[in-house]
Amino acid sequence: MVNALFCLVSYKLKNFDIMQIIGSFLLLVGAVFIALFINQSNVITLFDNFIYIDALSSINLVLIATVGFTASIYSVGYMRTELAHDIISLKKLGFYYCFFHLFILSMLLVTIFNNLGLLWVGIELTTLISAMLVAFYGNKHSLEAAWKYLIMGVVGIALALLGIVFIYLSGLTVLLEEQSALQWTNLLSVAGQLNAEWVKVGFIFILIGFGTKAGLAPMHFWLPDAHSQAPAPISAVLSGVLLNTALYGVLRVYIIAKAVIPEIATTYLICFGLLSIIAIVPFVFVQHDLKRLLAFSSVEHIGIITLAMGVGGSLGLYGGLLHMVNHSLGKSLLFFAAGTITQQYHSKYIARISGVIKSMPYTGVIFLISSLAIAGAPPFSLFISEFTIMLGCIKSGKLWLGCLFAVLVAIIFSGMSYYVIRMVFGEEPKKAKNIKEDSWTIVAMLLPLLLVIVGGLYVLPFIQQAVIMAATVIGV
Repeated sequence: MVNALFCLVSYKLKNFDIMQIIGSFLLLVGAVFIALFINQSNVITLFDNFIYIDALSSINLVLIATVGFTASIYSVGYMRTELAHDIISLKKLGFYYCFFHLFILSMLLVTIFNNLGLLWVGIELTTLISAMLVAFYGNKHSLEAAWKYLIMGVVGIALALLGIVFIYLSGLTVLLEEQSALQWTNLLSVAGQLNAEWVKVGFIFILIGFGTKAGLAPMHFWLPDAHSQAPAPISAVLSGVLLNTALYGVLRVYIIAKAVIPEIATTYLICFGLLSIIAIVPFVFVQHDLKRLLAFSSVEHIGIITLAMGVGGSLGLYGGLLHMVNHSLGKSLLFFAAGTITQQYHSKYIARISGVIKSMPYTGVIFLISSLAIAGAPPFSLFISEFTIMLGCIKSGKLWLGCLFAVLVAIIFSGMSYYVIRMVFGEEPKKAKNIKEDSWTIVAMLLPLLLVIVGGLYVLPFIQQAVIMAATVIGV
């Protein structure tokens, strides 16, 4: 909040955009300290359990803070280029940074409240703020994308609210206190006494409602437009952590539903996850817009995470949560690289982008690595988590699902690779011969690049411990 207000009133100060990085860094340090504490003591509670942070919360906190920090650095170089080309004004730049940090704040709030009502309010807040950022450029396409996002988001949120009402009424008959019936820790403690039919209906509405915001098929149609029209750093945050934040809301209710209707709850997650992977296969092969291609890839990966949560077991949950971490880092990195490329080539059309490795060697290498990582190629981190999920499917007795998952991922890999190879190694156009790469954007990509590469060779103990503890929260 302090960072947002600072950016709103100080945009005329020299280098104010650099100063906002300090706030993002302090947030990251705080999130890491919280996560380290959680790794040692399991949970943080404040104000009579009103604030409740466990391992599942801490993973999302660290991811939001990490992607927010790297995006704040990347924004300096990216937005200064936009300013230099008179695409935006200095006043609009202040507006951008203000809403950027409010966006980060709204996602953080979702992860700390032990209250389904406040969780809903937080997710609704992310919709309203991020819609302003999608519409940032104010042209026909960005406004249309923002309206589509806002309309579908509001419909989804309304359905989720209806689902929360059903869960609340089920809890109220047992807990007999209005406030207690909204706290998911209390609901979980009396899960065995909740009305199964009400919980089932409530979970379905919440899965569809928050699933719309998470980008699950078939409610994902807003996502490609919003991600393609937003500024590149916002696209990175949308794909990297906003989708996770909405899915976090689903998982909080899923934990309760699994204790009441285990077979139904897991089946719904598997079905929606699998449908999300299948649904984007044809779109991968007919894309012309680079950012839309990456947005459809996000639908796939949210589907993979959801599928893994439904499969469950030690391997399924571990692989799914690890994939949540890996996708956040890898996809934000890829949107950073793609944003720099489209900005310098003055086009988002894949056919107009070629020879990136020659015209922008640093960005080109990062784009190649992050694209291969997101596509699931070894030896990068996403291959490890996807392979673990496949093993989880097989170990759970669903050999057919593991095989189908592997085939779908391989098909999508081939489609992504086809476009990437053409863009990276194609003939360098004359207009791209004298491109100067911005140091701010390169620096912003180093941290996620390092984690994506190292994560494919070795899962860091800090991440492994956090993922294992979060899997325990969901319930192995």
